[in-house]
Amino acid sequence: MRNYEIMYIIRPTLQEEGRKALIESFSNVFTNMESEVAEVKEWGMRELAYPIEDHTKGYYVVMNVNSTNEARTEFERLVRINEEIIRSIVVRKDA
Repeated sequence: MRNYEIMYIIRPTLQEEGRKALIESFSNVFTNMESEVAEVKEWGMRELAYPIEDHTKGYYVVMNVNSTNEARTEFERLVRINEEIIRSIVVRKDA
C-alpha cells in the first residue's frame, strides 16, 4: 500500500446534502477495498484560477489515504465518470 494525497473539486451548483453524500461515497471506495482514509479536509467553496465548464468557483476536498493500487484505480475511474467532479488530481507521497 502507498500513501496518496488526493484533491478533487465539486461543482458549486451541488447542494450540501449531495456534497456530503459524494464525499462519503468517495471515502467508501477506499474503505471497502482494504485501504484506509487517514484524513479528509473540506476546504470549502473557493475561486478557481480559471473558469472550468463556465464555473468560476468550486468546492475543494483534499484526502490523505493509504491505498492499494486497485482502490486508487477505482477511485480515479469513478471520478472521471462522475459529472459533479470538475477536476481531480492524485499525487503519490514518498515515505
